[in-house]
Amino acid sequence: MLGKKKLLSVVCLMTLTAPVMAGEGSFGWLYTLDLQPKGTLEFEQKIDLTKGQAAGTYNLWKTKTGLEYGVTNDFQLTGYLNGYSVNANHNYTNCGADPSPCTGGFGVPESASGHAFNKTQFEGASVEGVWRVLNPVLSPVGVGLYAEMSKGKFADALETRLLMQSNFLDDRLVLAVNVIAEMEKYKFAGTTPSKESMIDVLYGATYRFAPKWFAGIEGRFHNDFTGYNFDTHTQRANFIGPNLHYAEKDWWVTAAWRYQIGGKCFGDGVGECSDGKVWDSHGKNQFIVKVGVPFK
Repeated sequence: MLGKKKLLSVVCLMTLTAPVMAGEGSFGWLYTLDLQPKGTLEFEQKIDLTKGQAAGTYNLWKTKTGLEYGVTNDFQLTGYLNGYSVNANHNYTNCGADPSPCTGGFGVPESASGHAFNKTQFEGASVEGVWRVLNPVLSPVGVGLYAEMSKGKFADALETRLLMQSNFLDDRLVLAVNVIAEMEKYKFAGTTPSKESMIDVLYGATYRFAPKWFAGIEGRFHNDFTGYNFDTHTQRANFIGPNLHYAEKDWWVTAAWRYQIGGKCFGDGVGECSDGKVWDSHGKNQFIVKVGVPFK
């Protein structure tokens, strides 16, 4: 009986010293294994900005507005409504011509080359599920599985992730890695839908430097391929930058920035690179702000 009491005390202590409240997103783009408890609901708003390309001006805003629900203590579901807004000027220039790169960003049609383009609209919806196989509070390495299905005006996608997380220094330091495999169908008006796939590795660390405050760094190693089966490698790029997280009892907010430190294109996609960076649907800078409000 004494052994059971000691075990219960250890579990309670580890729970109380968990790095963030359950369900919080302490990273910008990385997913962790801090899930919603069973039967609880949280509102979440994400605003993502991609900014700056090789030519002209380019700003792409993406929004995801969702509700996150704890089906069990180790499985949560989230549904999102997605929107986007793009404003660009002289962005789509001489696509495919040498030496000018294809700098047209996501949402900018070729017909917009040489002048300003602005558009805001509802994009579609997505649903995601996260299953925590091993809890990082109770195991040296936490492990989880993630899947998201998206249906949109411009793209349909199936994304899967392997989630890994380890906590150190009484859970003040959190290390996380996401390995992503995604299949996408792009369907821009006036063009034949294209089938693409992607393999990414997201990685990061965050540290609780004061009560309610976390700060850290996170990166992305990105790889694009033609076809659904990762047929031909067309591009790779690296991004890295800081993050900051703050939590109150009834809400939390996270902000992050990542900068493209370098990229390379291959084969038929070489026109989408210049100055050592990838411009196809990417930019020099990407920012994200996330806000969560749990329901009582």
